[in-house]
Amino acid sequence: MKNKDQYAVAVRKPDGEIDVQVEEYKGVCSEKRIAQWPFVRGIFALINSLILGMRVTMHSASFYEEETDKKEEGRLEKALGSRADDIMMGLTVTLSVIIAVALFMLLPFFLSDFLGKYIRNASLIAIVEGLLRILIFVGYIVAISLMKDIRRLYMYHGAEHKCINCIERGRPLTVKNVMRSPRQHKRCGTSFLLFVVLVSVLVFFFIRVDNMIVKLVIRLLLIPVIAGISYEIIRLAGKSDHILIRIISAPGMWLQGLTTKEPDEEMVKVAIASVEAVFDWKTYLQEQFGYEAEDL
Repeated sequence: MKNKDQYAVAVRKPDGEIDVQVEEYKGVCSEKRIAQWPFVRGIFALINSLILGMRVTMHSASFYEEETDKKEEGRLEKALGSRADDIMMGLTVTLSVIIAVALFMLLPFFLSDFLGKYIRNASLIAIVEGLLRILIFVGYIVAISLMKDIRRLYMYHGAEHKCINCIERGRPLTVKNVMRSPRQHKRCGTSFLLFVVLVSVLVFFFIRVDNMIVKLVIRLLLIPVIAGISYEIIRLAGKSDHILIRIISAPGMWLQGLTTKEPDEEMVKVAIASVEAVFDWKTYLQEQFGYEAEDL
């Protein structure tokens, strides 16, 4: 859970105890004005989400490392020095971005280009590329959801959303209230990624370049632009309940049916511990809804 410059990660240790770690993370270029510009801030938000996501995942995984893994880590730190974690983090994030671009941007492009030998209509090819991008993205989500560890991760994802929805609906943050809260949320990263895919389909549809190399370069250069547009859409979705915004948000909410699963009560307790480490929900309820949580 992240609140301003602080984030907390709660982990259920093998002995059943919940470990909570609170750290500060200001993000890349957070103090520079450019990081706050509309349609630019989304780029930094995406980068920071990747870095922070990798950081907390590595932290939680460290509780379950085998002794041999720890020895390997020790040798790595000895070889790379005190910046071993930063170097590994940078490499992991870079590799993740490369794989994502290759899978969700380049693969649909090359597949549609191959089909262009049989389909001569440029508009139809653009539509086919867009459909392939959507199918590959959704197919990837479905495929990894079949993995046991990923399914468990999606259950914790659901617990996170339930906690946020519980508070935003003015309910005290208890296990009972969290369990009966919905697990979909309009500001979810899943919705953001889907917006990136959908916006790319619209943007690329209007780019008509015959040269394949130029077309590919333009697509790569437009990725930050697409991320920026998508971020502004999801920010708007989180602030408005207008019928049009609900329609726009609907595909992302549907997709969260795959990326979030119903958690058990023990998972909810972990999520609550993370929230309470960085957010005073009782004060929030008093300020936003005008009552003391103890009175309910």
